[in-house]
Amino acid sequence: MLPLKDNIPTRRIAYLTVAIIVANVLAFFFFQDARLSLAGASIDEANAVEFGAIPYEISHPGSHCAAAGREIECGSRPVPGAPPTLATLFTSMFMHGGLLHLAGNMLFLWIFGNNVEDSMGPVRYVVFYLAGGLVALGAQTLVAPDAQVPTIGASGAVAGVLGGYALLYPRARVITLVLIIFFITFIELPALVVLGFWFLFQVLAGAADLGGPISEGGGVAYFAHIGGFVFGLLCIKLFANRVHEDYLEDRRLAVY
Repeated sequence: MLPLKDNIPTRRIAYLTVAIIVANVLAFFFFQDARLSLAGASIDEANAVEFGAIPYEISHPGSHCAAAGREIECGSRPVPGAPPTLATLFTSMFMHGGLLHLAGNMLFLWIFGNNVEDSMGPVRYVVFYLAGGLVALGAQTLVAPDAQVPTIGASGAVAGVLGGYALLYPRARVITLVLIIFFITFIELPALVVLGFWFLFQVLAGAADLGGPISEGGGVAYFAHIGGFVFGLLCIKLFANRVHEDYLEDRRLAVY
């Protein structure tokens, strides 16, 4: 199930949502030095270790991790030139593991982020977005405090946006691509169904991960998604001060 477009027009241009998308794309191709090929996109793994958020460093203050060939070594000695752990909490939100990772996050942010930004204005939106990412990272660290694999991606912050949207505009309609085995169709579904299904999948996948060696890290940070989404649900009303209350009346208007 892949959302493609919602039906709520924005009242103002979502400059910050566009800026965040541009920042993520630029970070991927220039900061992470991504290289495109027929096999996909490759990134500098040492760069991901250096600027990604590593749960072990967060749960063990003063510890530092660095790439040692294909392994990651962590210890109490500082790594020359490495950014402080606090800085990686933010840099990690603008890094991605691959082109599909980047494209998926930016698609969800483009569809749902503009209306969330419209509900609160740019300054509140930046704080909300970054806070969602920090809470998401905290949730992943609580579940896997000894993981020594870097957590990168905008997924946690975007999940906060999704949670906020689900609470503000549950009955908005979302054009969704649905794939059932070899059958592909487009269906207009309520936002609560689309986002609820997405959240349920994260919970089920996260629960399945608990049965594996989650402390080793790697794979998808499902609990970051869960933490970000719950943050959005619980905190959106603290930020949204100009909600589009009559959004159901605008269903036939052009979508931004």
